[in-house]
Amino acid sequence: MKIEIRGVEKLSFRERQVVALKESGYSNDRVAKQLGLSASTVATLYGRARSKGYEVVIVIPAASLGLFGLDEEE
Repeated sequence: MKIEIRGVEKLSFRERQVVALKESGYSNDRVAKQLGLSASTVATLYGRARSKGYEVVIVIPAASLGLFGLDEEE
């Protein structure tokens, strides 16, 4: 699985960092600890990034979904 952030060019460096971690499922507290920020700063950066309209797309290889009845080795 791969996560792609579309519209990332609209975001600042810090917003990109926060978005990547938040969209990977981390809490504000965990992101804050990782980046050396306060949780409120993380929330502000995340809110600002969301207002800029980025989009997260999850890319899953079709073979890994098992939709076509193919063996993993084929």
